[in-house]
Amino acid sequence: MKLTNGQLFWPEITDSFDVVNTVTRSHYDTIIIGGGMSGALCAYELTKRGLTVLVIDQRNFACGSTSANTGLLQYSNDIMLSDLIDQIGETEAVRFYNMCVEAMTDLTTLAKNLQHDTDYIERPSIYYASTDEDVPRLQRNYEVLKKHGFAVEYWDETEMGKHLPFTKKAALKTYGDAEVNPVKFVQAVLMESNAQLLANCFVDQVESVDDIVRVTTSFGEFTASSVIHATGYETPVEGRRNGANINRSYVVVTEPVDLSSWYERALIWETAHPYLYMRTTVDNRVVIGGLDEEISTPPSEEKNAQHAETLLKKAASLFPHLDLKPAYIYGATFGESQDNLPFIGEHEMMRGQYYLLGYGGNGTVYSMIGAKILADLIQRIPNAAAAIVKLGRPAGID
Repeated sequence: MKLTNGQLFWPEITDSFDVVNTVTRSHYDTIIIGGGMSGALCAYELTKRGLTVLVIDQRNFACGSTSANTGLLQYSNDIMLSDLIDQIGETEAVRFYNMCVEAMTDLTTLAKNLQHDTDYIERPSIYYASTDEDVPRLQRNYEVLKKHGFAVEYWDETEMGKHLPFTKKAALKTYGDAEVNPVKFVQAVLMESNAQLLANCFVDQVESVDDIVRVTTSFGEFTASSVIHATGYETPVEGRRNGANINRSYVVVTEPVDLSSWYERALIWETAHPYLYMRTTVDNRVVIGGLDEEISTPPSEEKNAQHAETLLKKAASLFPHLDLKPAYIYGATFGESQDNLPFIGEHEMMRGQYYLLGYGGNGTVYSMIGAKILADLIQRIPNAAAAIVKLGRPAGID
């Protein structure tokens, strides 16, 4: 499945990851299908716990949707905490948001401990009301976040004007978020795990047989005690997504500009759906994304150019003093779950087969959550959080 179209930024500025296939056995504790963000974090967590792991990817590693990931890492979700409370109840919604905060802490700790630099920098986020009508929702969300101990500030129009070149009726400032080069990050995590890697390998079949899982590939057959499907927005080899929407989004990365006036180099996004989002890079570019469409195929070059112009105009309306010129333009496929939660857990009908599909704007955060949950489930360690993201919910995987 083609996931991107256009000139991608991260692969252009990141050294290639030359993988020497290192398969030395026919049976592993865990085989991971997919070598992107989810697969890499699972491999790191499982090998840290002493399991033997093989990671298989049909491309080279970090060359699928990871290559188009814009690298905004935020504990806040596409669904506000206040709205998630309405959906699943206050206890579980707050638990899930706390899982996201913990995942951000885990990602930050991991990035600091990696031997390779991944351009991981902690940043605050600014989440503004796109229209006056969104202000009450933003206020309610602030009150709920504050009530449950999340670090958050409420900015009115005057406070925004003190820090930003644009004003809206309201915004929330949150803490503990970050930016990253996702390709560097995945490469570093894989290199510093003890997993064996198998690139450019197609998986034809995954079959649960008694207490093992048989994986048939273009490189031959392997067995494992467990298999993790971390295939991102690709169709899983086994199982059916029953509650996921595969859409597409657009991204512009600008030429370097003077960002000295960009308040704390904060990550910026808005309440509208689809929403505009922006971040800066270590080489002083601006990454601008959004204009999502409910179409599963990557856009054409012509569509990319049209939407890039719109994204630049939207960004310029917020930062009129910046001379924003496009350097990289691309479109990419991405997935969203209908209930705004990731798919994490063991398949009810296929023993030993687990899924980590971090659909939504918080994909990397969900990947970190999933790596911890699946490592527990595989080792038969109870995990109270697993029920929130289980596959067997109405909008899950069957």
